[in-house]
Amino acid sequence: MSENPANARPAETYAEVEDALLSRWPETKLEPSLDRIKAFTELLGEPQKSLRVIHLTGTNGKTSTSRMIERLLRALDLRTGRFTSPHLERMSERISIDGEQLSDEEFVRAFNDVAAYTHIIDADQEHPLSFFETMVAMAYAAFADAPVDVAVVEVGMGGTWDATNVADADVAVVLPIALDHAKYLGDSTTAIATEKAGILKPGCFAIFAEQSAEVAAVLLARAVEVGATVAREGMEFGVISRVPAVGGQVLSLQGLRGRYDDVFLPLYGAHQAQNAAVALAAVEAFASDEALDVELVRAAFAEVTSPGRLEVIRRSPTIVLDAAHNPHGAEATAAALEDSFSFSPLIGVMGVMGDKDADGVLAAFEPHFHHLICTQNSSSRSMTAAELGRAATEIYGEDRVTVVSDLAEAIDRAATLAEAGEAFGDALGAGAVLVTGSVVTVGEARAMLKGRR
Repeated sequence: MSENPANARPAETYAEVEDALLSRWPETKLEPSLDRIKAFTELLGEPQKSLRVIHLTGTNGKTSTSRMIERLLRALDLRTGRFTSPHLERMSERISIDGEQLSDEEFVRAFNDVAAYTHIIDADQEHPLSFFETMVAMAYAAFADAPVDVAVVEVGMGGTWDATNVADADVAVVLPIALDHAKYLGDSTTAIATEKAGILKPGCFAIFAEQSAEVAAVLLARAVEVGATVAREGMEFGVISRVPAVGGQVLSLQGLRGRYDDVFLPLYGAHQAQNAAVALAAVEAFASDEALDVELVRAAFAEVTSPGRLEVIRRSPTIVLDAAHNPHGAEATAAALEDSFSFSPLIGVMGVMGDKDADGVLAAFEPHFHHLICTQNSSSRSMTAAELGRAATEIYGEDRVTVVSDLAEAIDRAATLAEAGEAFGDALGAGAVLVTGSVVTVGEARAMLKGRR
């Protein structure tokens, strides 16, 4: 294979790095192997081997939990690196050091540090390095160069053959497992669990969110195989109580080392409370043999943010963004809406990817949306608004579905409907819009709405 011309000279601008990365295999084109990333990191001096790592997998909740873990670690005066995916608005969001995403200049430097070696791997391997593999190497190299005390790393997909898995976790976190990416991971939760369990390495501390009995059995078998220490939500740690509050919720959490009461979390929903319990247990497992200082825990959780996860981006009318893109995530979001808000009417704006379970996502939100506007994002992978509209009509009926292919216009139409709540027979009041269905849809909506503010 010939040298990739995008890597023939160092990049000078952020746009050049974007172009070079996007010229590589996309994240959706997968060849399940660690051969390329292993060869790549070997050329780079195996930066991941110098890092202590908290590694996260699961179907939903990885990014929010990663952000919680990072905030707790920083409260303990540890220098952190965080790698998450996908990004909402800009690629550089994926790599953070001490809670701040890389600046444009730092992102260019991180790319140039690894780019000189990409053509060697491209020429030597059957397939070229992918976008995701290159980003993983950039992150590990940047973390080693900083250096950080601990890297909080979210898998891209699966576990065993995910590029992030060239690192060996000190703490391996498995969030709830449900059906998603069935084409690549398997068409049953046990098959998916087998793949995700691959992040458990010999001697690690395994933190398991609450799982179905079948999934738990798979995870425990892997833990026994590698000699991992195990802590399970609902047994060794968990949520004792939660009360919705203005701007979030107040929690009592049972950790591995102690109990933590009156913890305010500025995120909505029972699923985020569970993510908080998992994050706390992961940090206790990593950092201490004793309970953490409760005031430190309260202060850290009070500062947690998770953009695009039930994020109120605008008022009058209220517009909420949530990146739910599979039925499991949509059900959690729908439950949180009922739990924490009293919107009436609630107007949905949905754009989904063509490879997702659109019917499942539509069905999860059906009891909650007064009206749904079907739209699409700019990705070539997006399901068309018309196609989504046909599927939605089967579930919602024609009177509750509108098709608007332009996302900005769809949001404007939804805002108008939300403001005219009495048209649906409801008392005029707290109408709102929820934009959902895809990380890309939510990211594009977020950029639009922030620009308008």
